[in-house]
Amino acid sequence: MKKVLITGANQGIGFETALQLAQLGYFVYLGYRNQERGLEAVKKLKDIGLENVEGILIDIADGNSIRKARVELESKTIFLDILINNAGIAGDEPHISTCNIDNLKKIFDTNVFGTLQTIQEFLPLLKKSLNPSIINVSSEVGSLTLLADPEENSSRSNFHVYGSSKTAINAVTLMLSSELRKEGISVNSITPGFTATELNNFQGRKRRNKALIQL
Repeated sequence: MKKVLITGANQGIGFETALQLAQLGYFVYLGYRNQERGLEAVKKLKDIGLENVEGILIDIADGNSIRKARVELESKTIFLDILINNAGIAGDEPHISTCNIDNLKKIFDTNVFGTLQTIQEFLPLLKKSLNPSIINVSSEVGSLTLLADPEENSSRSNFHVYGSSKTAINAVTLMLSSELRKEGISVNSITPGFTATELNNFQGRKRRNKALIQL
């Protein structure tokens, strides 16, 4: 059975991903930073008959928490097939020209540095898999191609600060992909699109599926 760790998996896209992968037969470790909400998410999945799930406490903005999560996972499994870096924060800073630098640093601490440290910590477990994969959840608001288009850029101007962190993650993804390809580890960025989640106060145009809503 393939084993997957998903950060930020107690809600939104992370939870939906955990649900679908568990239904497909993967063993899913749900990463969460809030113990109460995380255990509730695990219980929801178990209540619908998915026993191939377990929770892991991990706050990717806290280096010690990441290390403790790695130690805990090593006590449960000798390998990890897939790491999905879903955890992230949007912050409340829309425009890059007027953003508070401390807030910008906070967003980068989670979305970029936290994601990279998570990858570094769990690489040894991934390298023990026969077909390891790292997936970084990004966003189209971090696309340099779209930002270079005046019309597209204007429609995304309220997401420049958050988008800059996703641009950085896209660059990290490409660098890691080039570096780790020779070791048989695939590294990719994906975007779920503008989906209604707590991250955007449920303003996204895309909605989660019926199965998740029923939970």
